[in-house]
Amino acid sequence: MVDHTHKPAEPLAPLSRPSPDALSPDALPEAQGIVPLQVLQEKCIHIIDGRRNDTIPLSEMLAKSGFRKVRCSDWRDTPARDLIKQLARNHRDIDLILVDMSGDRHNGMQLCEAIRCSRHLRHIPVILIATKGRWQEETVYTAFRAGATDIVFTPVQRLELVPRVISALLLKNERDLRRQHERELESELAERKVIEARLQYLVSHDELTGLCNRRRLEQTLEKTVHESRYSGKTSTLLYIDLDQFKVINDNEGHAVGDRFLMSIANRLRQALTPADLLARISSDEYAILMQDTSVDRALKTAEHLRATIDDYRFTANHRKYHIGASIGVAVIDPQEEITASEILARAAQACFEAKSHGRNMVHLFSHDDTESHLIRRAVDWVPRIRDALMHNRFRLLYQPVIRVDSGALHGYEALIRMEDDVGKLITPDCFIPIAERMGLIREIDLWVIGRAIEVLQDLPPHLAHITVNINLSMHAFQDPALLEMVRHKLADAGVAARRITFEITETAATANYAKTREMIQRLRNLGCRFALDDFGSGFSSFNYIKQFPVDYLKIDGSFIRNLVFDAVDQQLVRSMVEVAHILGKQIVAEYVENGETMALLHEYGVDLAQGHYIGKAAPEMNGSNYTTHRNLIPSAGQWVR
Repeated sequence: MVDHTHKPAEPLAPLSRPSPDALSPDALPEAQGIVPLQVLQEKCIHIIDGRRNDTIPLSEMLAKSGFRKVRCSDWRDTPARDLIKQLARNHRDIDLILVDMSGDRHNGMQLCEAIRCSRHLRHIPVILIATKGRWQEETVYTAFRAGATDIVFTPVQRLELVPRVISALLLKNERDLRRQHERELESELAERKVIEARLQYLVSHDELTGLCNRRRLEQTLEKTVHESRYSGKTSTLLYIDLDQFKVINDNEGHAVGDRFLMSIANRLRQALTPADLLARISSDEYAILMQDTSVDRALKTAEHLRATIDDYRFTANHRKYHIGASIGVAVIDPQEEITASEILARAAQACFEAKSHGRNMVHLFSHDDTESHLIRRAVDWVPRIRDALMHNRFRLLYQPVIRVDSGALHGYEALIRMEDDVGKLITPDCFIPIAERMGLIREIDLWVIGRAIEVLQDLPPHLAHITVNINLSMHAFQDPALLEMVRHKLADAGVAARRITFEITETAATANYAKTREMIQRLRNLGCRFALDDFGSGFSSFNYIKQFPVDYLKIDGSFIRNLVFDAVDQQLVRSMVEVAHILGKQIVAEYVENGETMALLHEYGVDLAQGHYIGKAAPEMNGSNYTTHRNLIPSAGQWVR
């Protein structure tokens, strides 16, 4: 193979000149704006020449026209097979092949066909140089069937050859661009397929842990419910909530929290069979769908998972964390008409029951569960509570509280009611638990405080000593805005703070002892008073009241209802009265239903009392809605009229 490298040709003369020794770029207006002629002149042209003793070799013609990279091979000196191999090895450097078959038409056609059959050479244009003869048209047809791009007949003229070469190079450039574009499209399509596959994976999987996500769980659960109905096989759903996971997130940060969640996911995987579907459905909640399994096996699996998590110790920054898990179990019964969303809700409710009963335990869903019953009721009650708040349909009734030693009116306890659409009053046990569970209790607490202070403001001067007991939920004392709200309400109404007594149950007081105690102390500093309600109902009462800042202790009604006939209750009430007085607190008895009970309370030294015997709750605080008067005196251990 011979490489003819020529120096740059002299500037070409315009084509309009008769001289055949020059070629102007203006002669090829079709090349303008597509590929500059200077670029085409840098393309590599390979000539396969079979002629001997040519007067003007093709390479010289091309060199005169400015083509700098022209290479030649003699196909008569090199076997066709070897020649094709040589060309194939250098195919990236070849832009055009000229095959001179004027000396041997048959072998030239075969060589052209071999080039077209080569995987590496088939995209390279081929121009055939053929001898002009009688059967010129047949030669053209044969050349194109062999795969030639163009054909030039002898005698070859430069002004004819060069435009054909430029046209073929433009064709090659266009093919290269098209192939590059195709490769780019193929690459883009491949990338899109990867992205689509990734997106499809993310649609149904959790990105952090690689587990199925909630969407995938719900789809599979829906399918399982239908299959269970038709196959008669029982399946179960486990709902896992990590207890106190927030501790790790708050102390160590979300990155460490994510690492913990992944470690939990791995432990759950190892404890399950391939047939079980494990999903992460929220930040620290997982679900497991166990198809075609018995309830006993599901409960055993749930207990095993609970123990697995309970035994795990997570280390971060030289600190060890112990996180338990509450697990709810819901059964997919083929005999029950139920939807996938209802099964998921049941499992979540069972998990909440497990948390309510002490956490780190397994609970099987039951229709008798307190939480389940509450949620079913909430569907109807939440809109009614919101409507009552919006349209001011809450009411306060006032039950009188008297001094036991004199029968004098001490004050009233404000009792909330809700008015329905027809004006009927609804007792708080119907809506307060739901309001607490659904986040509506704060608005009710604030309404009660505001309304009670307004009523005190409107009382006549002769009742200016009257106090009001206000029951607040345990959530109220966790609200930092409570103090300022009470302060502003009292100041705007001109009501003395000492006329307000807040009641808090023993359970609420001990739920968050430190924070509740702090809020109570700040309200007492404002001048308000406090009563510990349901005193005696818990086992820690005497321990807490030594340090709890309250002014009154209200004996739990269970000790008062049967006081006359129960010697144990009598002794307990005596003890409570004695302890309260030692601590400097007044003792209050509620649920006083008869004179005999009133007489015993007077005998034991109880300070204040309330109940139906004294007066029922009424819409007004007018100082007259009670039946025990000052002229009643104790006689023979009883109260007489």
